[in-house]
Parts: sequence; C-alpha cells; structure tokens
Amino acid sequence: MHATCYCARYQTQPTEKHLTAVKRIFRYLKDTIHMGLWYPKDTDFELTAFSDLDHAGCLDSRKSTYGGIQFLGGDKLVSWSSKKQDCTSMSSAEVETEYQLVDLFTKALPVERFKYLVRQLGMKCLTPAELKALANKSA
Repeated sequence: MHATCYCARYQTQPTEKHLTAVKRIFRYLKDTIHMGLWYPKDTDFELTAFSDLDHAGCLDSRKSTYGGIQFLGGDKLVSWSSKKQDCTSMSSAEVETEYQLVDLFTKALPVERFKYLVRQLGMKCLTPAELKALANKSA
C-alpha cells in the first residue's frame, strides 16, 4: 500500500525509475496472489494499534507523512491508513495535530471527538447496552 501511494505521487511526470518501481509492485502482487487475510470467528477482541509520523519525509514537497495500523486479536489486520499532510511545517512542534486520525491512539480525547474518529475508521461506537445485547445474541 505504501509503495503504491508513493508511486502515485509521480503520475503526472513519471520517470524510468518510477516505471521500475511499479513493475516491482506488480511482481510482488503476482507472487503473493495466494496470500490473504484470515479472521476466524473465535478471534479475541483485543485491538492493537500503532501510528508513526515522519518529519518532512517527502523530498519534493518537504511535507510529512503520517499513518496508522490496527490489528484485532493480536495479528489480524483490520485497518490501516497513510496520508501526506496538507501543509509544510518547519519543525515537529508546528505539525497540526488537532484533527488527525492518529490522535485516536496518542491523546486523551473528548467523547464526541473519539466517537467521530472511530466512525472515520469505519467502525461503530456501541453503547454498553448494545454490547450486552450482541454478547447475548452470539451466546
């Protein structure tokens, strides 16, 4: 995913180097066609998340890229994201953090902001009553 997004940055003026990188991505996809994600129904509901951010990692625009990845049950990938920031910062202290999705994993957030970010991940915020009803339904 990261390699594909990185190559997509140069769609308007690709070079031979970019074509070589895209061919390498296609070879990887062809050679890993047999691989997939497996989610057994007895998977634990243990959510593990990681996030990272570089500082001015894009050599062309000097913009930073941030991303996150979430696993369920320890090793089952459920979500990932990567985004180049919209603005250029001169230091890591200037990076805009108020509305970033990675805040979900790095800051204590107000309840409404937390619920908004969870919905942005494509997940639902269930009330304790809804969780109990789901638990009783599956038992």
